[in-house]
Parts: sequence; structure tokens; C-alpha cells
Amino acid sequence: MFLENTVNHKEQFGWIEVICGSMFSGKTEELIRRLKRAQFAKQKVEIFKPTVDVRYDEDMVVSHDENQIRSTPVPAAANIPILADGCDVVGIDEAQFFDDEIVRVCNDLANKGVRVIVAGLDMDFKGNPFGPMPNLMATAEYVTKVHAVCTRTGNLAQYSYRKSKNDDIVMLGEVDEYEPLSRAAYYKATMSEKIKTMKVEDVENVTSKEKKP
Repeated sequence: MFLENTVNHKEQFGWIEVICGSMFSGKTEELIRRLKRAQFAKQKVEIFKPTVDVRYDEDMVVSHDENQIRSTPVPAAANIPILADGCDVVGIDEAQFFDDEIVRVCNDLANKGVRVIVAGLDMDFKGNPFGPMPNLMATAEYVTKVHAVCTRTGNLAQYSYRKSKNDDIVMLGEVDEYEPLSRAAYYKATMSEKIKTMKVEDVENVTSKEKKP
């Protein structure tokens, strides 16, 4: 559960908030909500996203529900500190696409008194920790894990299942390429794919081994 930090003027350090989860879980929606609240409070806010993310707009951070907020696309995490100079709050979307430098950048900003809000996928389509997200979660004061709804069972979903055959770790996409699945549904889907790709002789070998005493 995320708790708002109380104001202590004696402590000049900021903090890091990480919002993570699968695709279609509302990560960007929650990021935009927190950033707009900060803007309403007249705080100086800057939002960044990787230049690779141009699904909806080149300059805007846009949620699946079409809420949006203006951002600055950057090719690498090292660009953020210069552009974020003098900010009270820094938002970063799709953090999993950044290089590992993003962890140091976020911590340096927090150490200078900046509130850093980061959103990103915690797992890739193979179910493995995604890029710098594990380290960001480890060093953050607050971690919020949001969930989608499984398209096959209706249970909470934490996996982003890729429906296409592309095996690249980084592949931007929407509902045509991905669907959120629960653990059980994801396991069944991946096992089904493995069976489809097995050669006939592989199946025969497995069967013959099972028949041996």
C-alpha cells in the first residue's frame, strides 16, 4: 500500500516511488494521477519517457484510458538529471526500457531532495525480471504493485503474455500483441506453446522414456 510521505522540513532528502505490474494494470494511469496532483499543488514537475515509446504520442505520456500528461522523451537515463534541474517532482514512465544508469539517476535525484515517481513493467513476456526494475524496487521507499484482470480467468493478472511469435525482449505493443494473464493461465498458455513447437520425434522420445520401467 502506498502512503504519502509526511513533510519534515529538517530532512532535505527526497524519495523514490515505484509503480509496477503487468501490461494493462494501470501503471501509467497511477503515475499520471500522482503527477497531476503535484502540478495542482504548484510543484515544479518534469516527466520523462524513453524515446523508443511512441505508441500513442511522441511527447505525451498516455495511459490505456487515454489520460495524458506532457513529457520529455530521452534516449538514455543520463539525460534526465540535466533536464530535471530545479524540479520538485520527477516522473519516469516505462522505466524498464532504460539502461541500468536509471537506478543511479533516481537515487541521485532523491538524495538532492526530489520526489521521484517511476512506473514500469516488473516482468518481461517470459516472466523474468525486466531490466533495471528489480534494482529500482529494491532502493525505493515505496513500491506499489498494480494488477490487471486476466482475460481468460477473470482473476488478478500479473503476467504480460505475448501472443505474437516475436522473441525480442523489447517489443512495443497493445491488445493485439499482449494480454494480461494470471499465474495459472500464463503457465497453461506457455506450456501449450511449448507442445506446439515440439517435433514429432521429441514427443515419441518422451513417450518411450515414460514407458520404460
